[in-house]
Amino acid sequence: MTTTWPGIGRPRLLYLGNVVVDIVLNVPGLPDRGGDVFATRTRGLAGGGFNVMAAAARQGLPVSYGGGHGTGPFAEIARSALTAEGIEIVLRPRPDLDTGFVVTLVEPGGERTFVSSRGAEATLSADDLTAVTPERGDIIGLSGYGLAHGPNRKALATWLDAHLGRQPVIFDPGPLVGIIPQHALRQVLARTTWLTCNEREARLLAGEREPGLAASALMTQLGSLARSAGDAGPAGVLVRRGPAGCLVALPGQPVRPVPGFAVRATDTNGAGDAHTGIFIAAVAAGLPVVDAVRRANAAGAVSVTRPGPAAAPGPAELDAFLAGQEAQSDRAAGQDTSW
Repeated sequence: MTTTWPGIGRPRLLYLGNVVVDIVLNVPGLPDRGGDVFATRTRGLAGGGFNVMAAAARQGLPVSYGGGHGTGPFAEIARSALTAEGIEIVLRPRPDLDTGFVVTLVEPGGERTFVSSRGAEATLSADDLTAVTPERGDIIGLSGYGLAHGPNRKALATWLDAHLGRQPVIFDPGPLVGIIPQHALRQVLARTTWLTCNEREARLLAGEREPGLAASALMTQLGSLARSAGDAGPAGVLVRRGPAGCLVALPGQPVRPVPGFAVRATDTNGAGDAHTGIFIAAVAAGLPVVDAVRRANAAGAVSVTRPGPAAAPGPAELDAFLAGQEAQSDRAAGQDTSW
């Protein structure tokens, strides 16, 4: 099945999630309550929605950031990173607030734990978003982090009602899905073309513990919400499974697993974002869905072998990784290569 985005001309990702700064600390383990540990490495890097946009931009997809940003040292880190990736910044900086940050604790083996502090990115208003005008060929990127902030939630609701027509929407509910008000979730899900989430998020959204059943239930749920809203309906649901790859649910078809790749993970921070950004770019380029997911799985695998949240590979690196995996598979026919 080949899916292309509706619209005229070259697609653009118009991203309305949140860019923050990740303060990444590698630690030997999480401290006991009231305790302390020494970090073995510390970095301050642009993160959050930046990871998705950077992954897509590195594949050659034009990207514009329509979210908020502030004034201060964290905002400068965020804007410098966006500019370096060739990402257009649509809104003016808010003068009275800095961009927010996330303290990310990365344990041996790559597991990460977050504590977030809100900043200018969490204060969008409807007036701010009047400067963000989608074009016919745009792909709209939305994140659950935006819906978790009250001001952003209200502003995005107004913007969605005013602007969305035939533009496809890709939505990642993120780890805060459990605190997003149901009415806000339903509004966005009714407009969602592609839903991408991990297994935990799929369970919370669908109420099903088994990932395949959750993917199928979410596909049904999105279709029902779209019909109620008079929209065209979803193209599909992706449930990311980390080392096991990704499940794909398409209309009228059984859920299909797309295997992952065998790598040694060192930092899983941003792997889901890399997956999402590469998938957007691949489908925008006209790849069949399963091929796009396989490419996204490869990007996630490459990203977890590297430190930092925005670790998505460029196209040449991704092509080389996939070629190497195919050669390895040819040499060991029938060998399980699940990542």
